[in-house]
Amino acid sequence: MADMKKDDFLDDIASAEADVFGDDQVDIMEEALKEGGSVEMNAVIAERDDYKDKFMRALADAENARKRSDRDRREAENYGGSKLARDMLPVHDNMKRAMETMTEEQRAANAGLFEGIELTMRELLNVFEKHGIKRILPEVGDRFDPQQHQAMFEAPLPGTKAGDIIQVAAEGFMLHDRLLRPAQVGVSSTPA
Repeated sequence: MADMKKDDFLDDIASAEADVFGDDQVDIMEEALKEGGSVEMNAVIAERDDYKDKFMRALADAENARKRSDRDRREAENYGGSKLARDMLPVHDNMKRAMETMTEEQRAANAGLFEGIELTMRELLNVFEKHGIKRILPEVGDRFDPQQHQAMFEAPLPGTKAGDIIQVAAEGFMLHDRLLRPAQVGVSSTPA
């Protein structure tokens, strides 16, 4: 990685040098030095080279700072709200539980309440999607992926292979390409 930075720095110096001094002027000064110019000329050329080197380094540093600030700004835009997003996940879980535990009789008797919960849940999922939060929805029978799933328990279950998901306890969530919360699952430990 250090070599890439050095190569980028040298490329930046070469392009800036051509922009500032022009190729012809640089060639003329170097020829004068080779032909045995005076001591004063050698001192002026050495001083010029020193200033040119400092200028090129400052130019490269400024460009690196600009790139770094752009990257930091993009990361802040994408991931700055991750703490708030993580704090909103239990709200999603509780609303989902409320919808799942209501019986058909309760839904009929409290149709307005159930519809309100459903609409609020849809709006929450729309806000999640708008801000780059995606649900991880594993299903029973899927393979366990330690990058996206958290094993809550292991149990032998006939008809499954070790590493198969046998139960989904909670959905997981990603914020763009970062894991907010892994999906919580039960995994089969049936020997092969």
